[in-house]
Amino acid sequence: MATSSVMQSIMVSPVTGVAKGTGLSRTIPRSCCYLPRQGRNSGMLVRCMAKGGQKEEAGSPPKAKVLFDLLAFKGPAPERINGRLAMIGFVAAIAVELSKGEDVFAQISNGGIPWFLLTTGVLSVASLIPLSNGVSVESKSKPFWSSDAEMLNGRFAMLGLVALALTEFVKGGALIV
Repeated sequence: MATSSVMQSIMVSPVTGVAKGTGLSRTIPRSCCYLPRQGRNSGMLVRCMAKGGQKEEAGSPPKAKVLFDLLAFKGPAPERINGRLAMIGFVAAIAVELSKGEDVFAQISNGGIPWFLLTTGVLSVASLIPLSNGVSVESKSKPFWSSDAEMLNGRFAMLGLVALALTEFVKGGALIV
């Protein structure tokens, strides 16, 4: 671990100037080794091996920070989770309306909140586990079942669920009788 921090401090030291891509070329002749030039804003990742043989990354963020980054306003999780919940909610609302004839507000007041909370918890955990392990949704998308199609369907389901609730509120009852 000490070697890692020493290497990191040597490689990014302002004296050597390697982080800017200008260092060591003045002290070491170009003919003896190749030093790639780095761009102005390029970052450097230093990896080291622990005593147990496990890889460690210098400066890896803690798990809590990764979770907050995933759930941030511009993060990958919020719109995706809300879209998945809206797709399930819209289909469930229409299915219950067809089978029992209850509108959305009656479904919520007749025991829909525990089902909503259970579905929210399960879907959130199921969506966050792969994202927190570094698996992106785009890497798992197929040509037909693409991540863009999922986002678009989720947006339409959110709009459809709100439109269904507003229509039933204005109408005063179930949309499908």
